[in-house]
Amino acid sequence: MGMDFNLTAEQQELVAMVRRLARERIAPRAAAIDEEAQYPEDIFQAYKEAGLLGVAIPEAYGGAGMGTLGLCLAVEQVAQYCCASGLMLLLTKLPLMPIMLGGTEEQKRHYAGGIASGALRGAFCLSEPDAGSDAASLRTRAVRHGDRWVITGTKNWISGAGQADFFTVAAQTEPGAGARGIVMFLIDKGTPGLTIGKKERKMGVRGVPVHQVILEDVEVPESAMLGQPGGQGFKVVMGTLNSVRPVVAARGLGLAEGSIQAALDYGRQRQTFGKPILEHQGLQWMLADLAARLEGARLLTYRAAMEVDQGHIGKADAWKLSVAKLTATDLAAQAATDCLQILGANGYMQDYPMERHYRDVKQLQIVEGTSQIQKNIIGRALLEGDLHW
Repeated sequence: MGMDFNLTAEQQELVAMVRRLARERIAPRAAAIDEEAQYPEDIFQAYKEAGLLGVAIPEAYGGAGMGTLGLCLAVEQVAQYCCASGLMLLLTKLPLMPIMLGGTEEQKRHYAGGIASGALRGAFCLSEPDAGSDAASLRTRAVRHGDRWVITGTKNWISGAGQADFFTVAAQTEPGAGARGIVMFLIDKGTPGLTIGKKERKMGVRGVPVHQVILEDVEVPESAMLGQPGGQGFKVVMGTLNSVRPVVAARGLGLAEGSIQAALDYGRQRQTFGKPILEHQGLQWMLADLAARLEGARLLTYRAAMEVDQGHIGKADAWKLSVAKLTATDLAAQAATDCLQILGANGYMQDYPMERHYRDVKQLQIVEGTSQIQKNIIGRALLEGDLHW
């Protein structure tokens, strides 16, 4: 059976529409978004007007029903100009996934519909001061009191917390139980005991601030629990992370494309030794290597997105999602380094986009599982036989 690598007509229309929006609305704002380090409400409104907030949400819940692949296509276009604007789109999926995986039908309709319409925004709260990659070692505690749960703990580096209307929060229900005790809870903004802590000063992706989220004896009903203890709740956590890895990869694709384009634009104009610098073979080869790796990373990312859309987000399939995230984000880091080098001293200046890309890209190798965690997942798949030829 042959494989079709072409996008559908609907997907091509989505790419064209987002490309137009990115060039007209986002590109002119990208430098200011970084400089101001404030959430760009105007970009959120542009997404809302274009119907992009629900691109990955099923039609039954008010979305466009274009799945993770559709979201990746949109994010890739946006991230060419502004990595933070790409993260804003990713946040239409990340905080919602625990609800889609472990919530009730009523919760799915309310929260997915709210995100699709732009009425609701969410934040995914997993990382802690002492727990990031090792998700099973969470210290945030959830203790049952009758028919309610009381949650206490601190979450760190939470993207979009300042704008969030709801929070999906990972907590430990049984000390010493490790992964088997982990559960996610759905907590609405304004619930007593939940406060937004300090805003962190970030190196890059400054348009989506991160905050601490502090939980002090936050009471929620049993219905707020997303997935039961005993392993089901942890599956919700890992399924959420796995399902978003292709979207982080798509941010990497876009950032790599933006870096290569910046080097091309500059290299066609800048002359040394009597000719444009891109006529020197050494620089052409740098870009050729990046372009070749980019084509491979794009195929891996689109495949990973299709895997998520087919429901393949469990342990046996996790390596495919990790391969995409690792490949695309490491490529983006190399592209930012090499393309800044092509711009030379100008690449180091804030008058050009390269120094912003260079700062932004590092986030992609850390979030939703570091590059090293992705290698652990791929290595385990090799040893256990999930990844074989």
